[in-house]
Amino acid sequence: MLKSDKGEYLEVDGLRTFYIKMGTGYPLLLIHGTSPGACALTSWGINIEPLAALGFTVIAFDQPGFGYSDNPKDYSLDFRVAHAKSFINKLQLDHFHLIGNSQGAYVAAKIALEDERTERLVLVSSGTIAPQGSPEAQALAKEHAAHLREYSPSLENARTLTLGTLFNEKLVTNELVQLRYEMSTGKNYESQCERRKVPFPKPIHDQLRTLKVKTLILWGNNDGGAAVERALPLFQLIPNAELHIFDKCAHWVQWDQAARFHTIVGNFLKM
Repeated sequence: MLKSDKGEYLEVDGLRTFYIKMGTGYPLLLIHGTSPGACALTSWGINIEPLAALGFTVIAFDQPGFGYSDNPKDYSLDFRVAHAKSFINKLQLDHFHLIGNSQGAYVAAKIALEDERTERLVLVSSGTIAPQGSPEAQALAKEHAAHLREYSPSLENARTLTLGTLFNEKLVTNELVQLRYEMSTGKNYESQCERRKVPFPKPIHDQLRTLKVKTLILWGNNDGGAAVERALPLFQLIPNAELHIFDKCAHWVQWDQAARFHTIVGNFLKM
């Protein structure tokens, strides 16, 4: 897994923003989710190098209030979308692919809807943009959200959280747990508490029907927060979409099924 010494900083919207850039080729931006301890290194730490090896310039950044990036004054998801757009502009990219995991998929989808420079879009396990599904699926999502809100930083809690994020318990190493714990403390815990006060974003289902970029949806059959039944309605919303569901896989598809993730994503982005 990559270390922070591989990263650098860029000032974006007045915020010191941490990012990792690796490889050469078509730009590929990775956007992490919102769970405690999420950031470029925890969410994508085992994916950046393999994706770069496939011939992409891989860029994974910490959103405001996550990882090593500064905390914002505005904790809304709309601000994080605006910050991501500003980050892309600061990098002076004239075209790019996007991959978003969990709530990061909302950020990626909003950019794809509004920025014609987006070439391809990959959405990974995103209950934020998927239809709500059955009462059982809604109850699962509500229970999962409550667990995330109740999180307080400790190694034990970080381990329990990660055991819920991943299906393969062997991937829940001391190194990953330690990093996720560290990334959930201090200013990032303050940010987590502030985000609790922000209203949930409005559904963008009608907007998704107008997506013009080819889209790949990836989902884990064993996701403990975003029920797998919600993947098909999301797929049916988006024109020109593809859907791949993995068994023995939870919320971080990119970790649980890393080798297949790299192959499927690489092939999709190069078609």
